[in-house]
Amino acid sequence: MKDTKLNYTLNILARWFVGLVFLFSSFVKGVDPLGTSFKIQEYMTAWSIGNFTFEWALPFATFLSVALITAEFLVGVLLITNSFRRFSSWLLVLMMLFFTVTTLIDALTNKVTDCGCFGDAVKLTNWQTFWKNIVLDVPTVWILLTRNLRRKRRFERDTIVLIFACAAMVVFSLYNIYHEPCIDFRPWKVGNRMTNTDPSLRMESFVRYRNLETNEEIEVPSVSCYEYEEDKAHWLCIGTRVVDPHEIAAPGFSMLDLNDDDWAVDLIGSPDSIVIATVHHLEDVDEDGTEALKLMAKWAEEEGVQLVLLTSSLPEQVQAYLHEAELENLDFYFADATAIETMARSNPGFVLLQDGVVLGKWNYRSIDRLIEE
Repeated sequence: MKDTKLNYTLNILARWFVGLVFLFSSFVKGVDPLGTSFKIQEYMTAWSIGNFTFEWALPFATFLSVALITAEFLVGVLLITNSFRRFSSWLLVLMMLFFTVTTLIDALTNKVTDCGCFGDAVKLTNWQTFWKNIVLDVPTVWILLTRNLRRKRRFERDTIVLIFACAAMVVFSLYNIYHEPCIDFRPWKVGNRMTNTDPSLRMESFVRYRNLETNEEIEVPSVSCYEYEEDKAHWLCIGTRVVDPHEIAAPGFSMLDLNDDDWAVDLIGSPDSIVIATVHHLEDVDEDGTEALKLMAKWAEEEGVQLVLLTSSLPEQVQAYLHEAELENLDFYFADATAIETMARSNPGFVLLQDGVVLGKWNYRSIDRLIEE
């Protein structure tokens, strides 16, 4: 490749474009490494090569999550700072090759519906993700072809950049693992209203019609649909939609009791303060988690705050655990593990709500923050 001003300028533009994408991708995943870990576990469960499966690697998902996030961040930093150009360009090529092949398989098989390439910050379909990678592949090839243009040997400076980038992202990721994510892109973000508590609001229903002559589609309130129902020669009903202003603003979320009655709206919309202790996998709760739960139960009793347990485990497992932890009086409810993981990453985690608004979220390791407040 000739060392011309144009080629070098295009190299700079390509490095900055790809580098910024990698920095953004690694940052939004770095604020929630456990979310990326859950996505890796989903891949390990869904994918196989013949009779060979990847479920044996499930215990390493969190390590692989931090490694992937750090590698992405490192590539972004090295590209933008023009450091270790040969190393960064080849690492970029290998990563983009892996991402492109993976997302192509995703798009064709749809075994994993969301690759999680931008965490919970930006949701893309599998095909959108694949074409995004194809777009990135173009400057990636150019970066590889022009990796030797005006290359200067700055080993000491580049080494400092590499070490600092790795250390910064590892520390940042570990902080967000041992606490709730510092930036929350999920529905249960602190400050979000999860259900509307205004009793004057009523459920609304809508009916969708298609004009048989023009194929025009319209949606009208059900109270105004009589003229369309009478004019069946011109309008065909193609569907209905119900809007419940009081349903939980997290699709598919529920809090079922032993009789399969859903208490989510009543508990979350309660005018009194309530703390939901989230345990997505009861068998993974360690001694510190149990002690935090007991400490929270004591604090809730002293403050007059309702505390309930939300878990995905079987009733007999929950009852046995609460008996052993001397928390038999604690009310418990059931939900899907994924829904609980979306609510809080920690196992257990604690979510404080009042009037349907999320007031706070805590990892069990930092429960002293709530107690002190």
